[in-house]
Amino acid sequence: MSGSSSSSSSSSGAGSGAGSGIGDELGAQGARVRALAVLRVRSRALAVALLPAAVAVVLLAGGATGHLRGAGWDAARWAVTAFAAVVLLLGAVVAAVIAFARPALSPTVAVSEAAAPDLYRLVRDLAERLEVPAPSAIALTPDCDSWLEDRTHPAHAPAHAPARAPALPGVGRRRRTPAAPVLVIGSPFLWWMRVAELRAVLAPVVAGTGPSAHPDIAAARRFVRGLDAAVAVASRPGRGAARRAAFGLVGGVARLLLRGCGEHAAQMERGVAAAASERAQGVDYGLRIVAQEQVGLAYAGWDRLLTRVALPAWRMGRWPSRLDAGVVSALTELSRRDRLAEGFASRLGERPACDLLEEPGAVDEAASLLAARLFHGGPAEAGPDWSPVDWQQYPEEVVDRKWRTEAARLHRVLDSLGVRRSTDTASSTTAPGPTLARVMDHLSSRGPASSRGAATPAPGSTRDHDHGQDHDHGHDHGHDDDHGHGGGHGAAGDALAAGISAELAREEAAAPPVPAGAGTGDSVTLWGTDPLPLSPLQPPRTGRELLADHVTAMVCCSAVDTAGAAPGLDWLDGPTLLIDGERRTDLGGRVLSLVEGGDAEPLRSWLASLGVRPEKPVRLV
Repeated sequence: MSGSSSSSSSSSGAGSGAGSGIGDELGAQGARVRALAVLRVRSRALAVALLPAAVAVVLLAGGATGHLRGAGWDAARWAVTAFAAVVLLLGAVVAAVIAFARPALSPTVAVSEAAAPDLYRLVRDLAERLEVPAPSAIALTPDCDSWLEDRTHPAHAPAHAPARAPALPGVGRRRRTPAAPVLVIGSPFLWWMRVAELRAVLAPVVAGTGPSAHPDIAAARRFVRGLDAAVAVASRPGRGAARRAAFGLVGGVARLLLRGCGEHAAQMERGVAAAASERAQGVDYGLRIVAQEQVGLAYAGWDRLLTRVALPAWRMGRWPSRLDAGVVSALTELSRRDRLAEGFASRLGERPACDLLEEPGAVDEAASLLAARLFHGGPAEAGPDWSPVDWQQYPEEVVDRKWRTEAARLHRVLDSLGVRRSTDTASSTTAPGPTLARVMDHLSSRGPASSRGAATPAPGSTRDHDHGQDHDHGHDHGHDDDHGHGGGHGAAGDALAAGISAELAREEAAAPPVPAGAGTGDSVTLWGTDPLPLSPLQPPRTGRELLADHVTAMVCCSAVDTAGAAPGLDWLDGPTLLIDGERRTDLGGRVLSLVEGGDAEPLRSWLASLGVRPEKPVRLV
């Protein structure tokens, strides 16, 4: 999540494959060589900026001593001096922007030593075993990764005390060493991993403070981060023509310098990671191999928890306040279902790493709120329309509300399409109101019958011309119904799907914009131009997928209201329907038969077997 490519020296995945077989180019000495190459780019840029001034000084000195006299020399002297002044001014502006532009940082939750003394003690002991400086602070990120991040820029956190670092192999000590970076730890690791596993995973990360402390490497990183920040500043919109031209020049110079040192910077980071991995080889190496399996498992469980469980709550203005605790439940359930994960749950008897925190619940809540902001774009603070929800309340306050909201949207679209709330047949028992039977009859209608529910849409609905033609002339396609793709039910589904998509688009457009700004915890601010969320959790859903979700929601509402079913939470699949306390997983295929093929019989049989009354109106929000 960091905006600078050089902000992290090693990650949780580094170190298991690299190590003793790495040559000098990918070791500490190679990293220093590459750092010097980056600094040479900086020196050459400085030399280019000073060259006209040096020529001007020579010409002025020649004129003062009487050696370079004459009209030609006088003209050259004034021209070069003026050019040098312009170049120096532009160079000073570029240098100032590079030096003072605020590098982007990863939004994190700060963890003070008072809030986690045992965690700080573990990290310091690990650094002592590795013979590297201890990180200056610890922060948590709502992601499955860990890295080191330099926060010594004056615009960021208060300056940390310089840490004394051991010299790199073959490199003499310098009198001045930079401050140690901040250790950023993925919050899901603390809840899922045991203490020994966390220490093993963090070993190659903490080992990165050794190479990071070398002055040449630190200076090269500061230069590259400054270039990144200058490019970001120059790219900000909303300036006048003159300011755009000035910042365009700054951005162009910064990009040119980045191209010149980008390869060297990448090789330097590889060398730093290799050096850190090699240094960590002797610390819990065997356990680290096993712990890496838990890294992959934690990532899988975290991804499922965000996309299947957290996202439905975020969309309705609620955020689960114990996401990290939910990871444990999700991964325990995964280990129960997946044979490849068998045995992982047996580790839960050991001490969890979250015990290293004084108040794990408060930290989990802060990380959960930050996760909602980063991955969904929610506000930075809780409010009336953005409130936390506990796992015990999730089925009632999120799942049931989600179903009824979608069912209400489905019936609003049916109203806009002119679909009647009761059929005209005398044998029908459908009651007026929001019933499941109304939806099933509309989607399974064929031939001329479909035209009854395809009246002119209400004003404001978004039904395109082709869909209207299919409804109005459904009898022309009746011969295609044998294959389930033509006929009135296909047009009915298309029109309904298009209407739901349009309704959702209107709701999203009417939602207030999310203000850009600070995260939580340590007041680390994102670039104002960064869009939120930083990365979408799900790709855009098609109209048919949305229609299937809404029909499923209507089925679940009908089952809850007429058959005594209940909303539930599945840790891996999210909202689920519970009947007699058992999770039902056989609904999806029957809904797809109705939505995709217009065949309502599988769903009708399923409803009849459970005692669900589709003709009864349901309660909507």
